[in-house]
Amino acid sequence: MTGTPSSLPERMELSGEGLVLRDWTEADLVAMPELFDHPDIAYWTPIVSPFDAAAARVRLDRDRKLRKEGTTILLAITVDGGAPLGEVMLRRAPEGMELGYAVGPAHRGQGLAARAVRVMAAYAFEQLAAEQVILEVEAENAASVAVATKVGFRLLDVPLIEGEEKGRSFVLQTWGLHRPLNRP
Repeated sequence: MTGTPSSLPERMELSGEGLVLRDWTEADLVAMPELFDHPDIAYWTPIVSPFDAAAARVRLDRDRKLRKEGTTILLAITVDGGAPLGEVMLRRAPEGMELGYAVGPAHRGQGLAARAVRVMAAYAFEQLAAEQVILEVEAENAASVAVATKVGFRLLDVPLIEGEEKGRSFVLQTWGLHRPLNRP
């Protein structure tokens, strides 16, 4: 993400915070609709809705393409490397390294998003030499604001991001987390 597509490994697995973040696999296709076909995910994220088996296939193929291009990492959130409970994303954006996530409705309330964001942020700082990672969140998305705050992100004094997606307007705030001083 710092230049060439080869800067991202073809296969990835990150561990920490009681989680294993791993590549999505063909076997995960059947679990993806249960995780992503939900009104909250449709409302707050750019993930397509309805999210069915065909959408899962498109998402897995797109994930692999973006990784190969060196722009985006999408990893399944698991506790043991097994069943996916959600997804965490790291992508190179014009504003820097951007994190995002979605946790399946049946798996919320366990701190999965905050823990996955911490693990992925550590990867960005330690392996990709990021100085800052960001989250772009709607102020009304109380759950995501809570994740940002819990992980230590601070609201940045930058212009709001206004747009429209899926037929609704949105306004995003940018939250930033700086590289820890004691890290390389």
